Amino acid sequence: MKVERLEIPDVILVMPPRFGDNRGFFSETYNQERMKDAGIALPFVQDNQSLSRQKGVVRGLHCQIAPHVQGKLVRCTKGAIWDVAVDARTGSSTYGKWVAAELSEENWSQLWIPPGFLHGFVTLAENTEVQYKCTDLYDKASERAVRWNCPELDIAWPVDPATAILSDKDQVAPGFAEAKGWFSV
Repeated sequence: MKVERLEIPDVILVMPPRFGDNRGFFSETYNQERMKDAGIALPFVQDNQSLSRQKGVVRGLHCQIAPHVQGKLVRCTKGAIWDVAVDARTGSSTYGKWVAAELSEENWSQLWIPPGFLHGFVTLAENTEVQYKCTDLYDKASERAVRWNCPELDIAWPVDPATAILSDKDQVAPGFAEAKGWFSV
C-alpha cells in the first residue's frame, strides 16, 4: 500500500495495490493495521455509498460537528471524482486551506479526511459511485455545510459553476465564515 501525505499533512492519499489476472483483480481496500501504520487510527462505525448519474454533480462541502464529528476514508469504485478536503479547525496553521485529489476506478486511490475538515467532491464521469467509511454515525443535528464555491476558500473546482448540479441544501449553504468555531486544534 502506498501512502502520500498531501500539502495539508493530516490529509492522506492511500493507494491499495490491486492484483489482477485474466479473471479481473483482487484488492484489500481496508486493513486496520495497515491504515494505523499509515496514520489513520480511528475506528470506523458506518459505511456510506452514493451514486451520481451525471457528470458535474457537486456534493459538499459537508461535515458534522461535536458530538458526532466524522473522519472519512473516501474511495471511488465507479467513474471518477475530484475530492476536496478543507481544514476548518480554528487555530490550525492550515485553517481555511484546501487540498484535492482525483479518485477513480482506474487509480484505485482513497482519501483520508480527518475530523475537523469539510468534505466535498464533483463527479468527473456519469454514473459515478463513491463509498466512504465514517468514524462516527450520521446525526442530522450535527450536520453542517459550507457553500462549495464560496470566495473565501477559492477552490479551483474543475466544473463550471453555471452547470454544476447541486442539492437544494447545498445551493443555500452559507460561506466559510459560518464555520468559524465548529472545530479547533
